[in-house]
Amino acid sequence: MMKYKTRAQYVADDLRGRILGGEFAGGAQLRQDALAKDYDVSRIPVREALLILESEGLVEFHAHRGAFITELSVDKIRELFDLRVFIERYLLERSIPNLSDQNVKYARKILLEYDAALNSGKSIDSWSQYNFAFHNALYSPAALPEALSLVRQLNTKSDRYIRMQLLYSQQLEKAEQEHHELLEFCRLGEVKPATDLLESHILEACESIVSLLEKRSGIL
Repeated sequence: MMKYKTRAQYVADDLRGRILGGEFAGGAQLRQDALAKDYDVSRIPVREALLILESEGLVEFHAHRGAFITELSVDKIRELFDLRVFIERYLLERSIPNLSDQNVKYARKILLEYDAALNSGKSIDSWSQYNFAFHNALYSPAALPEALSLVRQLNTKSDRYIRMQLLYSQQLEKAEQEHHELLEFCRLGEVKPATDLLESHILEACESIVSLLEKRSGIL
């Protein structure tokens, strides 16, 4: 059964995709009148949609100026990824003892679909979704819904930068290999090797993103 969406939900979902897809640069203003015209709705659902995206960290409101795409600084990116390490390492440590054969099989299924999407060079919009789905499959057996919710928020805030890293860092093969190694450590119940690999995997992605941002902004 198709889930019913309000106009605000529809606008939020579509606008989120456009933001994460790189259509809008960080710091760009989102004019509510123009968006209302684009989506053929009144300003009310646009305002509600922007509030949804503000709660996800993708949009910020400036007093007397309106809504803007959140612009993440290098310091903020490092903070987001440090938080990911802290929470995701904790989740994986708690999850591994509870991983069933079915959990591992499901995570492997997602990983193979993720590999296929990366290797084909197509479905770029789905790359970060597969990435999160794979990690989420490994963390869910921890049965810590609040921590999982925090990870989801952190991933949403950094999603467009993860996409940029996957597209431009030329490290797809390394990322794929690490995912397979991580899954194998989890399958074997090797908590320390798995959590150590997860930490380095996240932090290396962070530094790759920082390097790309610095090059694009002309710092290097």
